[in-house]
Amino acid sequence: MGTTNVVCPWEDSSPEMLLDLCGKFIIHKPETFCVLHPETGVWCLRPGLALPTEICEKLISLWQEKDPEGLDDKFINIFRDVICTRLKRVTLRNSSVSDDGLNLLLSHHLVELDVSNCNRLTKRTLDNINRYGDSLTALVIGKTKNILPDSVFKESLLDSSDSSDSSPLSEIEQRGYILQTPSLRRLIVRELDMEPLYYSLLLKPLSKLTHLDLAGCLSLDNIAYILDMKHLVSLNLYSVRNIQDALPSIMKIKTLKFLDISQSIKKYGMFMTPDTVLAELVSSLPNLTGLDISGTNLAGDGTFVEYRDTDDKPKEQVEDMEMDDLCDIPGLKSRTNNPLDFLGLYNTAHDACHRNHIPAKVITGEASEEQILAGTAAYLDRPEVLVKVLNDLFHLFRFETCHDQPRALSLILLSMIRHRHEKHIQISGSASLFYIAKSEDKNSLRVRARQKMIAVLLDAMEAHLDDSTMMRNGCLTLCQFKIPQHVLFEYRRLVQLLLRLIRGRGDGDGDEFVRRIAIYLLNSLACQVDGEQKELVGDLGAIETMLKLINDRLHRHMHDDILEIAWSAMWNVTDETPINCQRFLDGQGMTYFQKCLKEFPDKPELLRNMMGLLGNVAEVRELRPRLMTSDLLTTFADLLDSNSDGIEVSYNAAGVLSHIASGGAETWTIEEPTRAEVLERMVAAIERWDLASKRNINYRSFEPILRLLEVHHTPQCQHWAAWALANLTRVYPEKYCSLVEEEGGILLLESLLKSPTPPYMRIQVLAKIVTTQCQHYKEYGSLEHMDLDSDC
Repeated sequence: MGTTNVVCPWEDSSPEMLLDLCGKFIIHKPETFCVLHPETGVWCLRPGLALPTEICEKLISLWQEKDPEGLDDKFINIFRDVICTRLKRVTLRNSSVSDDGLNLLLSHHLVELDVSNCNRLTKRTLDNINRYGDSLTALVIGKTKNILPDSVFKESLLDSSDSSDSSPLSEIEQRGYILQTPSLRRLIVRELDMEPLYYSLLLKPLSKLTHLDLAGCLSLDNIAYILDMKHLVSLNLYSVRNIQDALPSIMKIKTLKFLDISQSIKKYGMFMTPDTVLAELVSSLPNLTGLDISGTNLAGDGTFVEYRDTDDKPKEQVEDMEMDDLCDIPGLKSRTNNPLDFLGLYNTAHDACHRNHIPAKVITGEASEEQILAGTAAYLDRPEVLVKVLNDLFHLFRFETCHDQPRALSLILLSMIRHRHEKHIQISGSASLFYIAKSEDKNSLRVRARQKMIAVLLDAMEAHLDDSTMMRNGCLTLCQFKIPQHVLFEYRRLVQLLLRLIRGRGDGDGDEFVRRIAIYLLNSLACQVDGEQKELVGDLGAIETMLKLINDRLHRHMHDDILEIAWSAMWNVTDETPINCQRFLDGQGMTYFQKCLKEFPDKPELLRNMMGLLGNVAEVRELRPRLMTSDLLTTFADLLDSNSDGIEVSYNAAGVLSHIASGGAETWTIEEPTRAEVLERMVAAIERWDLASKRNINYRSFEPILRLLEVHHTPQCQHWAAWALANLTRVYPEKYCSLVEEEGGILLLESLLKSPTPPYMRIQVLAKIVTTQCQHYKEYGSLEHMDLDSDC
């Protein structure tokens, strides 16, 4: 209530706590400490285990962080045994827990409970709370209205034809309470619209309350019943209408330290004599340290009426006036030398937050970064206000004027986490995250903060898949991170999300811009990851999705960047991943290859991507027979003569043919073109290439190429492999010289040169070039000034 000191665990630069790491692991794998009941489908704690309070409460909080709506009775059943598990403080905000599940938790005799926005709870929960409520000191019901009765009157007996003066009392009226929680110190109940008697029965028995939050509740015209709360220090009446009528009662609560009478709708915060009302309110509450009057006119217009004409005033009064001028809010001039710790001035009349002299240490408003950040922290539980504050914060980032980025980031993330299903909060928050992720300071982001940004973005995108603005914000922000390095911890989830965006809704109305970014991100995710992750991308349907996109482009005779990236993505995802190569062939990929070649013959980037993919397929021995057709082999042979994209298409065609030919003459099962003819054309193409050609290719491993060096029965395969290594180690020595040595390439090349039946001379020359370049780079770290054969 009014606090602006928000601490977030991801702000810490230290490693994540071991308790959190272990907790996250076991909630993703509950079988590690639980047994799944085969009939009921609920989790039960393994026999013999006992968990202390700290671990039990941590498991619930981590599960809620992972998936609030997934927090249900099946998981809660773990805590059925109150001897082997212990709970004191439980937050179930936005969960799917039912009355039965909550009753199980209440049997632990909880001290604190938060059930706000738990839509499955009913009035049965009220009985359960009252049954176990003796120990409760904090109860957050929030907007979960189904828990509380709809009325305290016995409606069935209130007939308009009844002529009696009074009706029989309801059960609630008879017993004299709604909540039987005698130790309760803190209560939050919001947006109730009940008769005055209802609030009296709700609050009067709770004599020990210190913190009361009735934000959004109506019919509070007379709240004299709270006068009996001798310990009340915090009262939140945000957006309570007719607050003017309640002020006389409020002014009698001398224990109050924090008071919120702010309004979401300005017309309900307009006072006839605002300066007088505020002055009287503040003087009546001697212990007041925090006050929120946002959305009202209580700050006045900044004019001190009694000092407008000073010509006839004595000198002493003029000097006093000058002292009073240090306070620009007339109603607060009594606090000039004793400023409030907190003052809410967001969206006040006459732009009160823009005034120079305001007697408060922390102020919420729109006038400065500090005020906006204070407002974000103070109004985390008010979505209708929070979205406006987040928009103000976004404008700071848009114009690069936000100086306390770490604090802003934490508050944005907290806002998005707390209101996952509030679309406008997610859109506004993600817009600011984009500017944070692309800022010059992004490299200073702590690992945990960066990971939280990514996780929260994915939460927002999953919750609002049908909103193109949210999808654009999310994708563009993700593009600012290092892909795939920064997102590996959410790899599966991100791939699944991107594939959904790429597939769209299937009705032609999908956002092409979002699809374009999504396929770009997916392609980036498939680069520089190991085979297991590439296989995962295939398992999730990437190959089928790309082929569907290609078919759509062919059907529309459309060549665009999506078509090219679709082939590029499949090139990446099939790299050293045989199962994905098989998926490509099973999805009629070769048919699409030939159709694209015919439809778009003069598109070098497209052709390079397609041939790179086929090179991956050809590396898989079991799949080569499916490439052994006259049409395909003729196509590959003709592409040897291509000058498209430099040497790339010709190079990839030679690679495909080298792998096909490496099986030996007996595997060449077609008559035309002949094996000898194709190999002769391949050698001729290799000899045309410039060994200093810069390349548009990225090898993570040379294993498939090195295998070809051992194909002694077909030296043309060795020729292509030796040329590839010579070219790559010459043009990119810093990247590939060490890779050749690490994978045993030097030993293979030296063995080839020392063979009793060495290959023809050109292969030997290329092999020698590779070993010499690698040795020189190893010794000098560079190939500069190195003499190479003139005929290279």
